[in-house]
Amino acid sequence: MAVIQWFPGHMAKALRQVKENVKQVDIVLELVDARLPESSRNPQLVEILQNKPSIMVLTKADLADSQITHRWVNYYEGKKQPAIAVNSQKGDLHTLEQKIYTVLKDKLETQRKRGIVHKRIKAMCIGIPNVGKSTLLNQLLKRRAAQVGNRPGITKAQQWLKAGENLLLLDTPGILWPKFEDPLVGKKLALTGAIKDTLYAKDDVALYMLEHFITDAPKKLQERYKLENQDLEESLPELLLLITQKIGMRDDYDRASERMILDCRRGKLGRYTLDQVPQDS
Repeated sequence: MAVIQWFPGHMAKALRQVKENVKQVDIVLELVDARLPESSRNPQLVEILQNKPSIMVLTKADLADSQITHRWVNYYEGKKQPAIAVNSQKGDLHTLEQKIYTVLKDKLETQRKRGIVHKRIKAMCIGIPNVGKSTLLNQLLKRRAAQVGNRPGITKAQQWLKAGENLLLLDTPGILWPKFEDPLVGKKLALTGAIKDTLYAKDDVALYMLEHFITDAPKKLQERYKLENQDLEESLPELLLLITQKIGMRDDYDRASERMILDCRRGKLGRYTLDQVPQDS
């Protein structure tokens, strides 16, 4: 089984730019996918943040298990890491703006006492590919300023965007890290669309998907692919072949794997979360 990895040159360049620009901003919005909050955190970006004020923004919350998302937000807040879950596709993101002001309250109060009242807040948005940065920015700006698409690697360069009178936002390209220490992280990122689809074996990721849903939500799997209880007792490769036949693709399990991955991403199997909150929390 090939190890899933993706770290093209533009990501290395973007990482260097983040290191340079983080000194210029007041706060960082670290975007992670609510379906896999820990697995979608780039450890190199976390290291760069150090003592810079930041908010962890759990995007795509409408695709994740809402109860687990709530627990993740509480988990991070309990570790003194401000966090918020958002559905960046629709809805008012006023809550996120309020969160920014809450986190920077002491700093802004200090500036006010020095007579600095109208200083714009500079915020940097960082995260992995296809985590929803551009969609979130367009919502904050209330206009289409950043290019959006449901595939990784669309934003290639950094750009400053003005949101209202008091907020400047720096959009950055999605950045992965050179090596995933845990191969499972690569599968999770591939399943949710953070890695270019040409760079991994579809059947490997589909088998991981089956394993997850058999454990966490077998009924969703049965409903989607018309499976019987005994079907779930088959080995994972046998189950993949059975689903391939049931969806009319005969023995083309690679094409069936692609269909299953897309079903998962598009919410056809309902809301799901791949990362579980640590038990000791």
